[in-house]
Amino acid sequence: MASFATKVIRLSLKAVSAVSPAAAGEMAFRIFCLTPNRKPKNGKERALLSAAAPLMEQSRKITLSFAGGWVFVRHFPRHGSGRGPRVLLTHGWGSRSDYLAALIDGLLAAGAEVVALDWPGHGGSPGRSLTMPQAVRAIDAAWRHFEGFDVCIGHSFGGASLACAAGGVVCDLPARVPGKLVLIGAPSEMAWLFQGFGKMMALVPAAQAAFEGMVERLSGRVENFDAAGVTAALNKPVLVVHAEDDKEVSADHARRYGASGPHVELHWANGLGHRRIVSASPVIEKIIAFLGEGQQTGHLRKIA
Repeated sequence: MASFATKVIRLSLKAVSAVSPAAAGEMAFRIFCLTPNRKPKNGKERALLSAAAPLMEQSRKITLSFAGGWVFVRHFPRHGSGRGPRVLLTHGWGSRSDYLAALIDGLLAAGAEVVALDWPGHGGSPGRSLTMPQAVRAIDAAWRHFEGFDVCIGHSFGGASLACAAGGVVCDLPARVPGKLVLIGAPSEMAWLFQGFGKMMALVPAAQAAFEGMVERLSGRVENFDAAGVTAALNKPVLVVHAEDDKEVSADHARRYGASGPHVELHWANGLGHRRIVSASPVIEKIIAFLGEGQQTGHLRKIA
């Protein structure tokens, strides 16, 4: 059943559509891009933030600018004489890098250098809206600052964003292709999300067209955001981790990735849903094993 807020928004969009479907589409796009309140929603999230705090305080806090804004990242140097890969880590929609603390800890223990990015409107980064082009620009800013990454790991929206960055879907930015890519519970394309949002908001066809037109105006055709199409074209190892019981991103997305080619490994982590999957020990162990396959050094310029 739709929430009261959703019902009110539907009525508002319906009223605007009666006057101007184009205005309704633009209004829907602004709502679509609005990021959720970043404060913890419940005691469980407060406990997660509290538990993550000691590890997060070990990082160096950096702000990175890009066209249209800036983002906040946490840089965790390698422990001791660690020679693991340099890793860019991105979280999902409505999350923050703190919620990836277990994965960060596992990567550091394996000798990796980790850069954890907070999307615009999330965690320590400013703003209240986020688009895929903004995410790709934030990835590009991190890439330029750290001179590239051996591995990129992303959960949910973060995974799709990394794939889109690797595919160079934003026309004025170069493709940012890591040596290896890990996608956890990630959508394989974005058109389903735009269409699903339109259905949830009960947009009339003309308003839906205007809504999708806003996406095209920002970054080109909606079809460009086909992350599975990008992975099919990559000549790099890709690990896809997904749970068949994921209620937020259908397992069909993982199957699309898995069908991309022999360089894509599909690993099922059933029973872990969409959010617990990023902190589960078996998943972290699988990722670390994948990162170590065929690697002799963690320095990007030596393995690229």
